[in-house]
Amino acid sequence: MLDTIMLIAMFLLSLSLLLTLYRIIKGPTVHDRILALDSVGYIVIGIVAVLSIHLDSHAYLETILLIGILAFLSTIALSRYMERGVVIGRKRSD
Repeated sequence: MLDTIMLIAMFLLSLSLLLTLYRIIKGPTVHDRILALDSVGYIVIGIVAVLSIHLDSHAYLETILLIGILAFLSTIALSRYMERGVVIGRKRSD
């Protein structure tokens, strides 16, 4: 029974990943594409978590943490770039 639930969860997460990739390609605005990229990161976290539960392994937990941190930082960097034009602002010493 648990194997069936895991397969259904993997199928639904894969389907949501495909729909999110469609939103990245056809997104009406750049902001929608940024949010879709953020969603891809969290969907991948879900896929890795389901895989970790299915394999009964704790080896993937560090991977989940790393993907979460990178997804968060990439969203912040893209948002700053869209707002300011640069990711890291530097003071000019003129």
